[in-house]
Amino acid sequence: MIDIKPIDKLESISQLKAQYFALSSAPLDGMWHFGFVPMASHFGFYEQDNLVGFCCINDENYLLQFYLAPEAETDAKALFRFIAQQQSQVIKQVKGAYVSTAEPHYLSLCMDNSTQFALNTLMYQQLVPVNNNVTTLTLALAKPEQLQQFVEFAATNIGAPEQWVSGYYGNLISRKELFGYWQNGELLATGECRLFDEYQTEYADLGMIVAQSHRGKGLATQVLSSLINLANDRGLTPICSTEIGNIGAQKTIERAGLMPQNRIVQIAFEAK
Repeated sequence: MIDIKPIDKLESISQLKAQYFALSSAPLDGMWHFGFVPMASHFGFYEQDNLVGFCCINDENYLLQFYLAPEAETDAKALFRFIAQQQSQVIKQVKGAYVSTAEPHYLSLCMDNSTQFALNTLMYQQLVPVNNNVTTLTLALAKPEQLQQFVEFAATNIGAPEQWVSGYYGNLISRKELFGYWQNGELLATGECRLFDEYQTEYADLGMIVAQSHRGKGLATQVLSSLINLANDRGLTPICSTEIGNIGAQKTIERAGLMPQNRIVQIAFEAK
């Protein structure tokens, strides 16, 4: 018999999270797993009060992670189906899941219960190290007093909510992971070289925004190339991602030398 209970402190499942990441066939997307997942509701799976697994569900009622330790007596397929068919009185509504092709076991369970799926995100990584991508562009580390300028830039150019991005950028600045490119005093692009504190510590997760007025001029490729150089100089393998419909970003990323090895898929579950 298995019990499902809410988890308030994510530290209690840190060992299970480590096992979950160890099963992945490639690095998992940083924004999804270290940005969205911590904000999701987590539930633990218990056998005789022993914690043997977990899952997490976002505010839109989609599963983001599912894991059951191999020593558990409960059948993973049966437990997953129980949750997917909304039979749990603790978890309740579950519409579907977001899962990457780098999570083979979780993906298989999702597909077993799916009615339809759609590609959501392309996941890129550097497969062959490059000795300094050729770029004359120099990125400058963001300073704390520049936070509001970065926030307004993100709000203007991608419509990011200012309250959220203020906290997000503030954290990146404190970690020295946010960069900017200025020309004649004007901020034209931002770049992120996010490091992992645990699990995927050999990778660097990259991100960038280019001002709408300077898109299509090759600036994005130069910014990304500079970020790749920053990661490589630290002995790290760059990864990044972009939405399936963002053709411009995909061309930029591939020009900079990263390849789309995996996908994040949105899956709808069948009704019970």
